Amino acid sequence: MAKKRLGGVIAAIATPIDGQGAPDVEQFTRLARYLLDNGCDGLNVLGTTGEATSFSLRQRSALMEAVAESGLPLDRLMVGTGAASVDEAAELTRLAGEIGFSGALMLPPFYYKDVTHGGLVRYFASVLAAARQPIPIYLYNFPALSGVRYDVELIRRLLAEFGDRFAGLKDSSGDMDYARSVAEIAPQFDVFPSNEATLAEARGGIFAGCISATANVNAAFCARSLHQTDDAALKTAVSIRQLFTGMNLVAGVKALLSHIHNEPQLARPLAPLVEIDKQDKERLFAAYDECASAAG
Repeated sequence: MAKKRLGGVIAAIATPIDGQGAPDVEQFTRLARYLLDNGCDGLNVLGTTGEATSFSLRQRSALMEAVAESGLPLDRLMVGTGAASVDEAAELTRLAGEIGFSGALMLPPFYYKDVTHGGLVRYFASVLAAARQPIPIYLYNFPALSGVRYDVELIRRLLAEFGDRFAGLKDSSGDMDYARSVAEIAPQFDVFPSNEATLAEARGGIFAGCISATANVNAAFCARSLHQTDDAALKTAVSIRQLFTGMNLVAGVKALLSHIHNEPQLARPLAPLVEIDKQDKERLFAAYDECASAAG
């Protein structure tokens, strides 16, 4: 495939919401440009932090098309196209390929549990056949939410059956032994843990970078850590991530974005998520300001 290979610091960009509960395209584009100009090598559009599964197929498709028309650099963007329905996953993946995104990030079908490897291979075979477009596929391993794990044996089977259609994996399991094992499968299969702390290993080439929710708010420090081998910046990036311990990560990130950009509506998540309460916001904002100020 002729797509540019994604790598480095990738923010799982939050999706601003308008008053009707739809993606706010203007605000999304503004945030995306800011992140790309301030430390992010790329963006993951409509991932978990982007609340993809809370939007309808129509809303997801509309945002993807708006991104294509925005002038944002598609060679630096991957987009979440996973769905429980084969038809919806195929439609989103087809659209991502036609638009020109550099990768499609796919959750497994996430309703039925204990799905066999054969069932998952069948799912992906159906999606890839229907999607038609040869967009690189990145597996999204997040068993805590999806209930389905992309086992090493399954990944080997997918690569054997579908070749370079599968370009890599985002791992949100927190299991670093697993992530390292996947990274050893093939040199062309890129692994992106979700925690900035792994950027130290990415420097040595073990991982291709990270795809992180908190890169929405600490990307500059992540970039300095990865590209300038700055250990102090890495410590700051990790410290900022730790500020969200004990709160919903999506709601917390959106709250802090509203503070950083002085745009209160950025804090608004879609149901069933709710905004973090006022006291938590005040503590989060004060802790972030102190952390960022100390780092310079």
